[in-house]
Amino acid sequence: MNALVNTIPESAPYVPPYPRPLAPLPALIRTAWQGEGNLLSLLPAAAYQKPVTHLGWSRRSILLVNDPTLMREVMTDPSGIYPKNDLMVGALTHLVGNSIFVSSGEVWKRQRRMIDPAFAHIRLSRAFESMNAAVDDVIKRLQQSAHQAETLSLDLLMSQLTADIICRTVFSTSLETRIAQDVFDAFEIFERSVAHVELKALIFDPAFREIAQHSSVLQACHQIRLHLGELVDSHIGDQQGRFNDIASFCVNAQDRISGEPFSREELIDQLGVLFLAGHETTASALTWLFFIVSRRPEVVRRIRDEVRRVTAGAPVEFEHLKKMPFVRNVFRETMRLYPPITFIPRVAMESTRIGDVKVKRGAMIMISPWTTHRNHAIWRDATVFDPDRFLPEREHEFPEGCYLPFGMGPRTCVGAGFAQTEASLIIARLVSTFDFETVNPEQVRPVARLTTRPVQQIRCRVSAV
Repeated sequence: MNALVNTIPESAPYVPPYPRPLAPLPALIRTAWQGEGNLLSLLPAAAYQKPVTHLGWSRRSILLVNDPTLMREVMTDPSGIYPKNDLMVGALTHLVGNSIFVSSGEVWKRQRRMIDPAFAHIRLSRAFESMNAAVDDVIKRLQQSAHQAETLSLDLLMSQLTADIICRTVFSTSLETRIAQDVFDAFEIFERSVAHVELKALIFDPAFREIAQHSSVLQACHQIRLHLGELVDSHIGDQQGRFNDIASFCVNAQDRISGEPFSREELIDQLGVLFLAGHETTASALTWLFFIVSRRPEVVRRIRDEVRRVTAGAPVEFEHLKKMPFVRNVFRETMRLYPPITFIPRVAMESTRIGDVKVKRGAMIMISPWTTHRNHAIWRDATVFDPDRFLPEREHEFPEGCYLPFGMGPRTCVGAGFAQTEASLIIARLVSTFDFETVNPEQVRPVARLTTRPVQQIRCRVSAV
């Protein structure tokens, strides 16, 4: 079977699926009719064009900032008036506590001081061995799937692989398939049901209202934290000192001011963020990337040609990845079109101005990589998949600060280098080994939850090259 027949003509520019922007009222009707709570469907055309856009009527006021200069003003937040949004904090508290992902002010600064050395200690060249071992295991499973002509979930495949990689590098152990499945299922329930994606809360609830979560969300959080606690316990008590990994550095970290370490609950919070953010965001991007690859045979050929030229047929090594710009640019372009974090929400703690727009206290400020990355005033052919836009000779085409899949300012993702190395290895090895065929590609649509995901899991088949 040729797994690449399920494509569109190579000569045509490829526009991967996205909800076409509508006027505000039709967009609201579409979103309500779909019943998915998909904020992407709610975005009006102006959100992709104007520097600052009011997103319809809401009790608390919602503003989307789409200009690189204004985004930097909010994200760097020199005056400390734009902390993490209260809706997002309320949504995530049951999952990651008051961890680095949701905390603000002095609490956040203390956590960052204690966590940064752990990442500085981990060299990507050493983490590469763990990444490669996890890819070895998934290739064996895919070879069996190919032999049996099985249909599998692309979302689950990428989630299990990236969860295994982060588990090996953070906790020095591979992740059991059963636990990976549990975490994937629980996180999918969490993303679908968590109250921060409900339109009612966005439109009608006042600012700073306490968020009540559904019982299914609380159960999902309990399940995930139970597994995280087991991983943390493998590094504390009598086990402390046995490992030399990210988790052990966090266990041994002490605040240089108070001298206090993280408590067990704090370790679950902080390492939970590293585990969940470290695998879920990369899994989101790779799910979209392999969907695109399944539709574009010319991209497959260029990846395979580059890998073959760089490695000369030998196994992919860490040093090879630096010599694979096309592989890297395919990942960068996928994250432009499908940024893992669709929205970066903040809240205005006092009345202020963003550019020429007045902002009232309690207003929700949305930085949206999704709309910024698809702004036709910034990007040529903004909705077209074009990895070559990131070639050095073309990078002058878009201004600094308009590409932010890892955020910007002091909260820039500490794992950006890790994610790019991991993704490049996965792309190089899996595309060189298998063809991917998407089942019913015309039904694939993106949805904005905590990450940018397909509305339904993407089903695919693989066949050995």
